[in-house]
Amino acid sequence: MTEKKPNVITVNDKEYVLDDLTPRQKALLAHIQDLDRKIGNTQFNMDQLMVGREAFAQQLALDLEAPATEEAA
Repeated sequence: MTEKKPNVITVNDKEYVLDDLTPRQKALLAHIQDLDRKIGNTQFNMDQLMVGREAFAQQLALDLEAPATEEAA
């Protein structure tokens, strides 16, 4: 039978066993993990927004450079 290894986190180059953390320390860790997820999601959204903005800017530049035509209402 294999021995179960404890879950360990590393903070400032020092390892800590999760089961040894206090409830407050576990809550702080949960906040950090949640914020890391939110930061990742926000970066993903920012990437999408920046690509979308660039696409609209390119379309505007092309439209401004095109010969003037009457647009349908």
